[in-house]
Amino acid sequence: MKTIALAGNPNAGKTSLFNVLTGTRQYVGNWAGVTVEKKEGWIKELPGHVIVDLPGIYSLSAQSLEEKLATAYLLEESPGALVNIVDASNLERNLYFTVQLLEMGLPSVVALNMIDVSEGRGLRIDGDLLAKRLGAPVVPMVARKAKGHEPLVQLLKNGLDTSGGLVIPYPEDIEAAVGELAALLDSDLSATSRRHSSRWMSILWLEGNETVEQTIRAQIAPDLVNKMERIRRNFIGGPNEHEAQAGKQDTKKDASRNAEPVVRINHQLVAEAAPSVEATSSDLDQRIRNARYEWIGTLLTECVEQNNTVNRSLSDRIDNLILNKWLGIPIFLAFMYLVFQITFSWIGTTLSDQIDTFFSGPLTDWLQSGLTYLNSPDWFRAMVIDGLLAGVGGVLVFVPQIGILFLCLSFLEDSGYMARAAVLMDRFMSMIGLNGKAFIPLILGFGCNVPAIMATRTLEDQRGRMVTAFISPFMSCSARLSVYSLFVSAFFERGQATIVFLLYLTGIVMAIGTAYVLKRFLPDDEGVFLMELPPYRAPMFKSLMLNTWDKARGFVRKAGTIIFGMSVLLWFLGNFSFSGMSAMDDSFLAAIGGFIAPAFALMGFASWQAGVSLLTGFMAKEVVVSTMAIAYASGDTGSLGTVLQSSFTPAAALAFLFFVLLYTPCVSTVAMMKRETGSWKWTLASIAYSFGVAWIVAYGVYRLGLVIW
Repeated sequence: MKTIALAGNPNAGKTSLFNVLTGTRQYVGNWAGVTVEKKEGWIKELPGHVIVDLPGIYSLSAQSLEEKLATAYLLEESPGALVNIVDASNLERNLYFTVQLLEMGLPSVVALNMIDVSEGRGLRIDGDLLAKRLGAPVVPMVARKAKGHEPLVQLLKNGLDTSGGLVIPYPEDIEAAVGELAALLDSDLSATSRRHSSRWMSILWLEGNETVEQTIRAQIAPDLVNKMERIRRNFIGGPNEHEAQAGKQDTKKDASRNAEPVVRINHQLVAEAAPSVEATSSDLDQRIRNARYEWIGTLLTECVEQNNTVNRSLSDRIDNLILNKWLGIPIFLAFMYLVFQITFSWIGTTLSDQIDTFFSGPLTDWLQSGLTYLNSPDWFRAMVIDGLLAGVGGVLVFVPQIGILFLCLSFLEDSGYMARAAVLMDRFMSMIGLNGKAFIPLILGFGCNVPAIMATRTLEDQRGRMVTAFISPFMSCSARLSVYSLFVSAFFERGQATIVFLLYLTGIVMAIGTAYVLKRFLPDDEGVFLMELPPYRAPMFKSLMLNTWDKARGFVRKAGTIIFGMSVLLWFLGNFSFSGMSAMDDSFLAAIGGFIAPAFALMGFASWQAGVSLLTGFMAKEVVVSTMAIAYASGDTGSLGTVLQSSFTPAAALAFLFFVLLYTPCVSTVAMMKRETGSWKWTLASIAYSFGVAWIVAYGVYRLGLVIW
């Protein structure tokens, strides 16, 4: 088995190429950090070849967890070959990472993706000359449309050149130090088995790359490590005052230079807080970076020709409106409101009603007839109809609304808009000590809070990761949607989409407010915000469908596992007590719910059914609906709504919705928070805080509701 690593910048089309090569249904994201874990797949046209999809990163500087993961993998696993995917329409910045990869010395091929976009902008890239200068084959392609991958597969099949790594010139004093370090590495006994270039490892050692340093310390003799340490120490302290002053001036230039391509090249990257680059980067790092960019600039002059002048692309013109500092946020809110209108008022509710009619009508009749025909005992028949069908069916009827919500969000995401939303929010996020990149995990939380917390590992600073993980559960996940749908359809004939929109908005406001509070207690080590903005493009129908199906499938899978099991358990708890089979009001379930219920008396829903629903909702929010269906002994969702109207007032129903929104989403979220933060203290604080906030807000909503109704 041969392993091939797939590496590239975020939004370069890496996941699209992975899907093309493996034939799997892999989610394609439009922003940095979607690929939060290593993914593997067999290359369908190359039997015996496994491709590993590394996280999308901008360099091997190893600042974020993603960069450390990728660097560690390339060092420790040493894949047989590297496929470096490059965005042809954003070549200058993508080539920085390419240079680092080629300097490693592993057999590599450059996949020049989005060649159609670059040609549309009047760029003509001489692929042959580019390949010659890089010392690696270059394959033009459009991965999104599966065009041009055949030559890539053929190259991998034939094998790639293993003659050595790319060599670019650095300033003389750096070259001298690198030469000494490389000689020491080559003198080590393990050098003959090493696949990485000693020159590349020396450069990263000089830069102070933590991952490379750990590898070197683990592999070579201590006396050589000491000598390397002395060289680095002497070098860093070496430059005289004049050179140091020149280095500081270079730093200022580099800070603007590093930001300049972001804005100048296709206007695709928004960079802010450039002065912080000066404050956080060493002179040596900047000099090495400067040398690479100078080499790349010369390379582009030779290999890229601009056939016609494109002053402003369509994306630029749309961005002028979408990213307008006054209109941007209202447009974002208008888009989100439109999504909820489509989901609840125009399409989703109608489809859900049709499924509910099927469950409560023909399906119930068929099951009744079948069980009667099989001469099933009464208790078993009751368990299937009143337990399983009511519990599982009560959740499944909301699949259309969830599917439509995901379809709308995927459309905004694939079109390139969601990345703009993160940029828009950066201004607000900076007020609470986070940057716009932290908004990405929060957006993911609309789907599920578990991947949202996982995505916090894309943030560079520990404080940002901790705070974002803490506030992510406030984002309204799809599991809560079934509860929203049930209550708004039962209690609010008008303005259903508005109420759900307010719930989502409240979650965002609570997350921002919480982060603002935390800012006062945790030290602020905010980093530079760099967010790549992909060009606007028409989403691919197939990609939209697959993405929607993958998300909806997760919801359906829960219905078949957790909710199925919980429905059976709840039915038994609701029909038995210590004295055997009993009425629901005397059952174990009523006792458990009755013990919890007083805590919600001030919010108007102190029934044991509501209490036990919130308790089981801690397992998974979908279970709230199935628990109610069983606890209220309703045959279907429509009749459950009617039953709820006799147990809740509109004010209490609204308070219940806000409580469901704000208290801990599920036990999976708790486990993930412990895993990502590594702190039980932080995790338990999150549970206690969210419960307290939920209680206070729900009480306030109830009191306000009493005034209105």
